[in-house]
Amino acid sequence: MHKNFKGIEKTVYGRGSFSQLGDILAPKRTENNQYFVFIVDQYFKGKDLENRVPAEAKDLVYFIDVDVHEPTTEQIDTLRDEILAKQGLPSGVVGIGGGSVMDIAKALSLMLTNEGSSTLYQGLNLVKVPGVYHVGVPTISGTGAEVSMTAVLTGPVKKLGLKCEWTVFNQVVLDPELIATVPTDWWFYTGMDTYIHCIESENGHFNNAYSHAYAEQAMKLCRDIYLGENAGQTPENDDKLMVASLMGGLSLTYSEVGVCHALSYGLSKILGTRHCYANCLIMNHLEDYYPEGVAEFKQMVKRFNVTLPQGLAKEWDDETITKMAHVSYNLPHMWLHAIGENWQEVITIDVLKDLFKRL
Repeated sequence: MHKNFKGIEKTVYGRGSFSQLGDILAPKRTENNQYFVFIVDQYFKGKDLENRVPAEAKDLVYFIDVDVHEPTTEQIDTLRDEILAKQGLPSGVVGIGGGSVMDIAKALSLMLTNEGSSTLYQGLNLVKVPGVYHVGVPTISGTGAEVSMTAVLTGPVKKLGLKCEWTVFNQVVLDPELIATVPTDWWFYTGMDTYIHCIESENGHFNNAYSHAYAEQAMKLCRDIYLGENAGQTPENDDKLMVASLMGGLSLTYSEVGVCHALSYGLSKILGTRHCYANCLIMNHLEDYYPEGVAEFKQMVKRFNVTLPQGLAKEWDDETITKMAHVSYNLPHMWLHAIGENWQEVITIDVLKDLFKRL
């Protein structure tokens, strides 16, 4: 079967476009119990952006500290229950932040209308009922969460997304001014997530002319940003990175991610390593899978004097590495893309343990 995925319904792009958010939400305020839930990265608490959030008197605003851990099923369930108990079903949910905040907003929008724990919906097309209207406002670019049909959650058993056509945002607001305050290290790590999305999308069995077109342009933008004559964290490059993130997300949507992301899920689930950083740690050691991509990735690392620690695996016991390997193994869609139909003959738990030991 060919994928028949739903895209973002509406997109506004441009410097200063965040100021349009209130007007965008206004027609939706008549729905359900006539209020909005804003999920905002804790980073912006007490900063200028907090005062620019177009929240009205009845709205609920939650500042979420995503540095504590990546989104969890327990977090979503607790937030859902609290919101419904306070004011009933909202008109919609707005996520203002990076990939984790946007995943929380997407998952919350679904769980507000679906019964039971979000653990029941970790997988493909398990969600029964459409969620409420939801808007994504990225303040850091690279993860592709603004366009992805997946809301990645870590549960008690697995790290896996709520993936269906209803996960996709109804509206995104792409304002490059909002990513100007991103610390340089995370500007690099999240940008590399976009680059890695494209390398994995391109180098696999599900790649096609559609996914290639987006990956090709996204990688060109990444090369301009991280290796070009004017490489660096500049307003012009922020404009490019915001678009590259969107295109990288579209590329993987009609293709798939591969070895790096599968291993990253294991690292994040067991050790709590942040996703984009985990990708960088792993990509640094995958020359035999993505030789050209890794070579270029290392050029970017060198250009920005990024230090990726070595010898991490020396601190991990066999039980820890085995747990990581099992999490990574249980992502057949990624391995099918990266390796092919015979992936189970090639990728074993021992092979995955050896890959983790490279770190």
